[in-house]
Amino acid sequence: MTAIPLLHARRSTEVAAAQAAERPIVALESTIITHGMPYPQNLETARLVEDTVRKAGATPATIAVLEGTLHIGLEADQLSALAQRPDAAKLSRADMAICLATGGTGATTVAATMIAAHAAGIEVFATGGIGGVHRGAELSFDVSADLQELAQTPVTVVAAGAKAILDIPKTLEVLETLGVPVIAYGQDSLPAFWSATSQHPAPQRLDHPDQIAAAHRVRATLELPGGQLVANPVPQAHSIAQEVIEPIIAQALQEASAQNITAKAVTPFLLKRIFELTEGRSLATNIALVCNNAQLAAQIACALGSMKM
Repeated sequence: MTAIPLLHARRSTEVAAAQAAERPIVALESTIITHGMPYPQNLETARLVEDTVRKAGATPATIAVLEGTLHIGLEADQLSALAQRPDAAKLSRADMAICLATGGTGATTVAATMIAAHAAGIEVFATGGIGGVHRGAELSFDVSADLQELAQTPVTVVAAGAKAILDIPKTLEVLETLGVPVIAYGQDSLPAFWSATSQHPAPQRLDHPDQIAAAHRVRATLELPGGQLVANPVPQAHSIAQEVIEPIIAQALQEASAQNITAKAVTPFLLKRIFELTEGRSLATNIALVCNNAQLAAQIACALGSMKM
């Protein structure tokens, strides 16, 4: 895939070497580092996820904006510094250019990571869970930009489904309307982030990374815009049953509403509160699922690399 020239972009030593040798690369977001987990677990997880990608045969490219420069892959010291930046902005499509233009530092969401990955010639991206339609969106109109990005940017995104704090049926409806393929990996039900299964049937099912890679290539051949979402279930040993997690999510949502927490602050608040209410279990599951996603994403990237363009 031919990369689009990037303004003020810098590739890490590892990513530059991988691209020069045409080795498979997996993009990784950075908001999970700055807004998804506390320090030092965030740094430990970021390193673990990168190592998971390497062990599966691909090169990790954690994406972030540091002092006005877009980085495609972070050096070890940069990753450590970002994990300790409480003031890092949360960047989506609407914020990215302004952060770059003003010399800011920010972590990329799913949408922003997709934009940067595509521009850098990276076809596969691993994350924890995508954003989507928030509960009560019929009143708040709170819908993540991740969904529109999936509809227009041709990157395969591997996630454990949409974050369970969201309205999953409405998220599925919007993805269907936008023409985004939603593929459950290895099962018929849609995973629900912390839960390996849900009551929602998956729109599509594929059982092998080669099949997912082939679907990615065929979409390009058909000149269809957008990417595809691969919903990869968290390993059963780390799964939290929906009947256990749902009351906790409901309590966290009530507390967010009572405290008038809105917009970009909602998801970090909910994740933190659910971590507290589950006494850390949600974080352990989150770490397990993002590593699982990184492994599958690396397998898909390797499969894409073995296919002719």
